[in-house]
Amino acid sequence: MASYVYPAIFEPYEDGSYVVSFPDLPGCVTQGDDLEDALRMAQEAMALHLYGMERDGDVIPAPTDASKVVIPADANPGAFVTLIHARTEPIRDEVMNRAVKKTLTLPRWLNDAAEEAGLNFSQVLQRALKEELGVVEFKP
Repeated sequence: MASYVYPAIFEPYEDGSYVVSFPDLPGCVTQGDDLEDALRMAQEAMALHLYGMERDGDVIPAPTDASKVVIPADANPGAFVTLIHARTEPIRDEVMNRAVKKTLTLPRWLNDAAEEAGLNFSQVLQRALKEELGVVEFKP
């Protein structure tokens, strides 16, 4: 299970919202309506970003020591740095178990018989594919 901790810069705005960026993860930026929402969004954004890097085989950078992170000079007053912890396993599980729609073709007589028997086509196909592949569940 991949678990990561990275420093994040939280920049407050007058309306109470926050923009969150990760100096070690270029392009990983999110925002929240308030501090609690921003913390949750930061964790989710970081997990998604790192999952994408893992999936693509990118090198995951070492996190900078939070005490060494420099807040940009043009940041809003009150900006601060805090550590965010995230795991990529839940993201991976969600993505890999997400339903994928498939179109298939079968003879009408077989379709009619299956419908008359009240079979769930998706369940039957999943069971048959697992049996054919010799798998019980997804393993990354």
